[in-house]
Amino acid sequence: MKLTLLTILIGLAAGLLGALCGVGGGILMVPAFVGLLGHHHKQAVATSLAVIIITAIAATANNARTPGMIDWKTAVIAAIASAVAAWFGSDLMRSLSNPVLTRIFGCLLLAFGARMLWKG
Repeated sequence: MKLTLLTILIGLAAGLLGALCGVGGGILMVPAFVGLLGHHHKQAVATSLAVIIITAIAATANNARTPGMIDWKTAVIAAIASAVAAWFGSDLMRSLSNPVLTRIFGCLLLAFGARMLWKG
């Protein structure tokens, strides 16, 4: 029961952050799945990606209700490129160790966070 409630809270927070900022999967769910639910980094990434499918569908359906909110040309082009990279990236992720992935992830969070704080 406690684990289910914790998972629901993680999902609520990730959904809210995803809708507000376009983030939630990697930035919130992966660290929460690792630190709070005890998943290995690879399992946390794969689980987060599975959750993002539903999150993205829900937010996209709601955003599409406002005409012009979504730039569909950009979305389609970026989605195709992203899908190709994600296919090969998931192979790469499985080939790396959990500690290496965690360090890469931490460095990316620090770099992007510092840039966002600096550039405002």
